[in-house]
Amino acid sequence: MLEQDMTRDAEALLGGSADQAGATRRTALKAALGAGYAAAAAPLMAQTAIRTPSDGLTVGEVMIDVAGFKMPAYRAAPAGKTGLPVVLVLSEIFGVHEYIADTARRFARAGYLAIAPELFVRQGDAQGYGEMAKLIAEVISQVPDAQVMGDLDATVKWAAANGGDASKLGITGFCWGGRQVWLYSAHNPAVKAGVAWYGRLVGQQNALTPKNPVDVAGQLHGPVLGLYGAADTGIPLDTVDKMKSALAGGSAAAKASSFVVYPDAPHAFHADYRPSFRKEPAEDGWKRALAWFKQHGVA
Repeated sequence: MLEQDMTRDAEALLGGSADQAGATRRTALKAALGAGYAAAAAPLMAQTAIRTPSDGLTVGEVMIDVAGFKMPAYRAAPAGKTGLPVVLVLSEIFGVHEYIADTARRFARAGYLAIAPELFVRQGDAQGYGEMAKLIAEVISQVPDAQVMGDLDATVKWAAANGGDASKLGITGFCWGGRQVWLYSAHNPAVKAGVAWYGRLVGQQNALTPKNPVDVAGQLHGPVLGLYGAADTGIPLDTVDKMKSALAGGSAAAKASSFVVYPDAPHAFHADYRPSFRKEPAEDGWKRALAWFKQHGVA
């Protein structure tokens, strides 16, 4: 992709320092955040992609300070309103592209301040990769969970200062972001509830990802609703069973957590712009997500 090539060339000219590389990546992301679809997500299904209008909403990119680092995020909220419940919207491996921005607008239309932070920006431009394997190897696998937790903490702080009520905090995420929903619900005592869409529950542990959701299941501060597909070849149902067992022996929030497994749904069944989209499970899951947040004080 042109942006990817430009980024590499610029980094080489700049000598490859982390700060300079980050600035270059930021230039590439500035025009793309929340607009268009990630290259590696192809093929695209324009006929099923949902387009949520932005009239009556305040939408667009904001910059969030994370210990001096400026992290871009897509924000959507009812225009002119404050004291709004907050929902963090965590992306798949493709970053904050049109699908994630549209999902944020859907939450805004439901009365939330929805914020989708670009959590890969330090490692690279997730939208600019055309090959999924390279995207995972060069960007996604290089993102530390501790970095994500800190970025989300900063996002909550930004929300509280910009029209959000952080005492009504929810979090939702898809695929990679679904895994982070479980981790953040165990990390931040302020989380009232989470909704994890087909996030991996077990996996390899290393210095960047020292724990998986099953390892922190008993420590949840807010109950999580897991929305999964029985036809998801990447998340075996036995791992869902392991998670259920771990939750059953944990905190009150862990015990209050729940799973819905859709019989014929594959991975990414909510992704309306991809062939994996399944309309009925996606719509049912969305209704359940809104009801879950309302039930647990995120409304």
